[in-house]
Amino acid sequence: MPRRKIRTRRLELCAAAAALCLSGCGGAKQSTPPPPTLPHSLATTLAAQSDAVADALAAGNSCRALALAQRLQRQTVAAINNGRVSGRLQEQLSGAVNDLVVRVSCVPPAAAPQRQDKHGHDKPKHHGKKHGKGD
Repeated sequence: MPRRKIRTRRLELCAAAAALCLSGCGGAKQSTPPPPTLPHSLATTLAAQSDAVADALAAGNSCRALALAQRLQRQTVAAINNGRVSGRLQEQLSGAVNDLVVRVSCVPPAAAPQRQDKHGHDKPKHHGKKHGKGD
């Protein structure tokens, strides 16, 4: 999730630049609230889980990716409910995670095709039964 770090840094730079401009204009001092942040440990955990979803999708394991995305969703909701996510980030974060869960669908791998005889009929499985003289 490097984009989030870049976006957050850009917001911080914009906020700092705005604060400098306002303080240089004279007039009343206005302080801008700091940009919303996530606790480092939470951000690291959520980013790692998001990467695991991407890795599972890249490996063609959509069912695992869906399970990981749902786990990410549960942990995100828990973090919000426990007050670990700033109010200004809650909607954006939960929306992104919910969107991820909706976009990932479990497509089980196709079953191995049945063996067919030379006439195109499925070959029966005999599981060790003897068929020949003396049966």
